[in-house]
Amino acid sequence: MSFKDFLKQQQSGLEAMANTGVIGLHLVSGPAVGFAIGYGIDYWLHTGPWGKLIFLLIGIAAGFLNVYRDTKALLKKMARQDALRKGLTPQSEAASAPSGEQGKTDGRDRQKEHDTQP
Repeated sequence: MSFKDFLKQQQSGLEAMANTGVIGLHLVSGPAVGFAIGYGIDYWLHTGPWGKLIFLLIGIAAGFLNVYRDTKALLKKMARQDALRKGLTPQSEAASAPSGEQGKTDGRDRQKEHDTQP
């Protein structure tokens, strides 16, 4: 095992820890920000606990949505890395779309342009 391999392995471990930390931070920060906004609205409008309650629920929903998005992106990244490691997808194709799909995408884009024009 060369020094470069060791550094790559250490970097991937640090990236995994950072992604996990971001997921945890999103789970906590959404409700905290929602509660703070609700507290400010309640203080400004003298509406009692309703602003705190409503914005806390919105913050909880936003936190879970962020966690869902982060987890989905992380799982997609892990699947792509596993495919590269197993040799299922060449690295040149991982960076760009295959030529067969590229033609289909261009056709779809032209169809969308055609639909939006009067």
